Amino acid sequence: MTDRLRAGATLTIDLAAIVANWRLLRQRSAPAECAAVVKADAYGLGMAEVAPALADAGCRIFFVATLDEGIALRCRLQTHGDEVVAGGTPPLPPPAIFVLNGAPRGCETELLQYGLMPVLNSLSDIATWGTLAAMLGATLPAALHVDTGMSRLGLPSEEVERLADEPERLDGTGVVLVMSHLACADEPAHALNRQQLEAFSAARARLPSAPGSLAASSGIFLGADWACEMVRPGAALYGVAPTPGTDNPMQPAISLAARIVQVRKIDSGTTVGYGATHQTRAPAIIATAAVGYADGYLRSLGNRSAGYIGDIRVPLVGRVSMDLITFDVTDVPPELVHPDAEIELIGANLNGDAVAAAAGTIGYEILTSLGPALRASTRRPTRDRHCGGDARPATDR
Repeated sequence: MTDRLRAGATLTIDLAAIVANWRLLRQRSAPAECAAVVKADAYGLGMAEVAPALADAGCRIFFVATLDEGIALRCRLQTHGDEVVAGGTPPLPPPAIFVLNGAPRGCETELLQYGLMPVLNSLSDIATWGTLAAMLGATLPAALHVDTGMSRLGLPSEEVERLADEPERLDGTGVVLVMSHLACADEPAHALNRQQLEAFSAARARLPSAPGSLAASSGIFLGADWACEMVRPGAALYGVAPTPGTDNPMQPAISLAARIVQVRKIDSGTTVGYGATHQTRAPAIIATAAVGYADGYLRSLGNRSAGYIGDIRVPLVGRVSMDLITFDVTDVPPELVHPDAEIELIGANLNGDAVAAAAGTIGYEILTSLGPALRASTRRPTRDRHCGGDARPATDR
């Protein structure tokens, strides 16, 4: 309890749940390979802990966004592999790591140094990679990204055609994967899902034969046609619902509790918080908890979200401050409301997607906001007796 008393809030990250989610997605997408997207520090939850847990579970392919993320991941997996071998387990081949944003100009050799594979997003990327291959007299592995409707990254259709008509552009490039990305996979009935699948199939027919990857988290639930040879889930690994509007098949990977620092009685007509955006209609009891937007608890949740004390819902009243929020706890038994008691902000009663909806955003932003802020001042990893041996609390301010 000492760590929880020192902390303003406790974010608990359940590695066992993340592994279970990966296994469920692997089963659902079989026989396709199931990779794992661990960009943005594993969506804020800690790549250094998440990636080794997934690797131990059998994940052999990882995706990151940037070169620096790829280097950090390779070094972490290498260290973890050395630890495993020292423990008497036979070594496995090093996992494959793809860098979605490719390589920054002038940094291509670092990909080779750390055993990373770029995702080539343009003819210019392909030319740069081919030049390096020619200089080294080698064939260098890479993935090709085809834009089929996102209009973000990837080869547009005219560049796919040029590449098909001029295959020498790929001299020196060993194409190990052809991929694209779905824009509306979380809306199963959206016409663009089928259009992108057809565009991807047409592009693959014009490009070198290689495994294909189209589906990320939500795409896995569109059906076998979208799975191709590899799926690459991200948010679903961390408990975000891949099929909004239906029961979430994923296990929650985080819980968040905030410590009460003060309890006070206020009169009818009293305002609460900055801007006086909440005013009581009757005498009330207000509990102030030590978490706020500096900790990644979004300011937009003011007057819109809630917490739980036991199974009692307590509305968040007033604005979210930098490191404090206030709840109306009038209906809670007094013995449950006192300094150092905790209010559940995300957990069994209120999941991350529900909090995201209250904030007018998506679960991805909740994870990537809370995770880095609440983990920033973690003193040491420990075990959380409330969540089992595979859960890890990150205590913060």
